[in-house]
Amino acid sequence: MELPDVEQEHFIPFRADDLLEMCLRSKDLADKDKRRFEKICVLMSRYFHLQFQRKLDTLKDCYAPFNPDSDTLPVTHSTTSELKDKQSLLVETLTDVVQSANFKPVSQEDLNRALLEQSLFNIRLNVDFDDFEQILFYRRGESRRTAQARKWYSWKKFDIEFTNYERVLVYVKFKNEDYFRKRDPKDLFFKPGTTMLKLFRNIPKADLEMLFPNTEVAMRVQDKIMIGVPAAVSGVVVLVTKLGSTVLLLGALFAFWLGWRDEPVFIDQTALVALGIGLASVGAYIWKQFNAFRNRKIKFMKVLADNLYFKNLDNNAGVFHRLIDAAEEAERKESMLAYFFLVTSEHALSKQELDIKIEQWLRGFGSKQCDFEIDDALEKLKEFGLTQELAADNDPADDSESGVLLKAVDLDIALESMLELCREKVVEMA
Repeated sequence: MELPDVEQEHFIPFRADDLLEMCLRSKDLADKDKRRFEKICVLMSRYFHLQFQRKLDTLKDCYAPFNPDSDTLPVTHSTTSELKDKQSLLVETLTDVVQSANFKPVSQEDLNRALLEQSLFNIRLNVDFDDFEQILFYRRGESRRTAQARKWYSWKKFDIEFTNYERVLVYVKFKNEDYFRKRDPKDLFFKPGTTMLKLFRNIPKADLEMLFPNTEVAMRVQDKIMIGVPAAVSGVVVLVTKLGSTVLLLGALFAFWLGWRDEPVFIDQTALVALGIGLASVGAYIWKQFNAFRNRKIKFMKVLADNLYFKNLDNNAGVFHRLIDAAEEAERKESMLAYFFLVTSEHALSKQELDIKIEQWLRGFGSKQCDFEIDDALEKLKEFGLTQELAADNDPADDSESGVLLKAVDLDIALESMLELCREKVVEMA
């Protein structure tokens, strides 16, 4: 089956500090302007840090009642209504942060397809969706990769192409205790009513179901065939070679007890030994087949555990810190690049021209799939007061988007504007 084209991402695959260094090394930026430009970018970073610190505090506060890893005691107990409000605010703030960090939601269609498609790890997984009250999946960094695999009926390996997600965020809210009351508490590895967050790296699109916390390994049809066929053949062999006399003896006994046979059956010591050996062979055979099934399931569980162990980046409250850091970086990179190209341009640029210049510049450094988020970047620069708009036909009355050109304000003015914004943000946070 042919894979769909890889979507372009807003994510810029460079560190913000490295991008700043790349800008400062550019010959397009005059030496006399580099120090002021650097200060403006540093102030942008400080502003975003203060802005997202408040969002981090909101996430931690809203998540506290649902955190399964909490090691602190609650001072007050929230009402059901308050808990619902906190859960809603948690989801709302989390959605805002992941969007800022350039994550995209994984649709229900993609999740359903993952359950149907063949796993890259040759295992079958079952997920009980009834355990969850709410499920959210986000991903970032879609790419096409190739791995080696083998068919279940062959030892020969072949190349398989698959869609890979560089980062996947999982948010699941378990149902309350009433739903799980009928189950044995020992079977539950989580606390009902809690919310789990997990962040993974390099997850094949077809294996998204392995990220659910209640995933169970199941036997595939080919696995049952690989166990069942040899078991049936060996069973016939055992029946013919080792159990022939035992079966005849037991058949005669049952026939006599049921009245189908008049002649009584005499069991001497030799017959008892044969009967014991036969029954022992049956028990050994059943135990061997049970172990074959169990060992194959353990093998699959180990494959699943190994993959999750090395792909897991963070869990629960720790996820917030990674997401906040990624969101800060994304906002900083977008603002910095947009301002850099406006500062270094000899003339005013339209939004489309600015977008194209930035994407071409990034492609020159190896970023082939980046779709620069120009609207978000310009919105932030406008908020900072770092741009001015000019009508393309020099007519101030023409304010249509197609007729607007953008120009950077003077560096000294921009520096004062950023200093004032940071002061206001500090006062606001106090």
